Amino acid sequence: MKNQYLVLVLFLFFFGCKSNLKLVKNRPAKVAIVNSNGKYTLLVNNEPFYIKGAGLSYGDISKLAKNNANSFRTWTTNNGVKSGKEVLDEAYENGLMVAMGINLAKERHGFDYNNKLAVKKQYEGIKKEVLELKDHPALLLWVIGNELNLKYTNIVMWDELNNISKMIHKIDPNHLTTTTLAGISQKEVTLIQEKCTDLDILSIQMYGNLENLPQLIKKFDWKGPYIVSEWGATGHWQVPKTKWGAPIEENSSVKASKYLKRYNYGIKKDTLQCLGSYVFLWGQKQERTPTWYGMFTEDGIETASVDVMHYIWNNQWPKNRAPKVISFTLNEKTAYQNSILKKGAINRATILIEDFENDSISYRWEILPESKNIKPGGYREEKPNALIIECVSQENNQLVFKSPDSKGEYRLFVYGNDNHGHMATANIPFKVQ
Repeated sequence: MKNQYLVLVLFLFFFGCKSNLKLVKNRPAKVAIVNSNGKYTLLVNNEPFYIKGAGLSYGDISKLAKNNANSFRTWTTNNGVKSGKEVLDEAYENGLMVAMGINLAKERHGFDYNNKLAVKKQYEGIKKEVLELKDHPALLLWVIGNELNLKYTNIVMWDELNNISKMIHKIDPNHLTTTTLAGISQKEVTLIQEKCTDLDILSIQMYGNLENLPQLIKKFDWKGPYIVSEWGATGHWQVPKTKWGAPIEENSSVKASKYLKRYNYGIKKDTLQCLGSYVFLWGQKQERTPTWYGMFTEDGIETASVDVMHYIWNNQWPKNRAPKVISFTLNEKTAYQNSILKKGAINRATILIEDFENDSISYRWEILPESKNIKPGGYREEKPNALIIECVSQENNQLVFKSPDSKGEYRLFVYGNDNHGHMATANIPFKVQ
């Protein structure tokens, strides 16, 4: 009975209770990992620290803290808007810790890891970044490179990654190192076990198949600690497509339900090796569409995925929740039924939304050409220019409009705002011929 009680207390500590972490101004946090019979625990200043985090480049740090997260990750030490120190300072002010990204050049972008001068220059640049930030109290760990396993051939890269980790540990004994993989495979696990022995943690990024991760960790015999450093909406490479090849985006409510399921089965389920996770993305970005991966809209309004993370981090739902999409059709067809329209034809779109608090919903519609600015590896893309909708009529949740006059591929977006800071989103790809 005592053991059962202890397990319950630990469960509540890691998954239900707010961290009692105390950050000391002008003093680096001491971060370590302890292994007790295969059970790994991350310690910050000798206190257990289960990562409840999000990936964040330009998102609202204070809002992340208000939802009871305890950490966020970056992809570089300088995002072009704020310096690494400014990001850490803001994290400190909000009681959050940062997994600081260090950008490593990628072979797929033309970098040659056999070029000793280029490798040395990169090494020295990273050393300078680490020396500048290593003593900040909000620093949690170093994330060296992002998805280096994508489209590479030169395994010398892993040797250099290990050299950089050794350098970091030498000049910064207080913090840990990790690198992130796009998915997980036996090849990369074996290479990291052989060549990257200095890394403290493995970080894995998975989307639609995240629920399989605990089984894959065992299958590929990774016995050390790991973090799920990116996860969230089903990837655009993982969803069904229209006849003309447009990936079909799930609406915001379907996404939210899958966030919860993926967290429960892909992250929370592993209580031995998983140290926590960073959900993607706390903010907004254009990648295939302006709504695919961001948990907020372009104007900073929360979607249902934020509600889910609030529930995960607090063990209760927020007082006011985002509207729920029940159905969305274009000429009585869903996104999966290949809407092909004639130029100038009259069309009818209908969205059915329910609100948990019965708030009144305001609707906004938008037509975008299918994006052609597609970039690999998650790089920020340019949003297509919206068309002027030739509206015949609009009543609440229904829009009657004329098809664009030009042949091509488009998407019809709808945004349902509860006027309390929450939004439902959905879109249907269509083709004009």
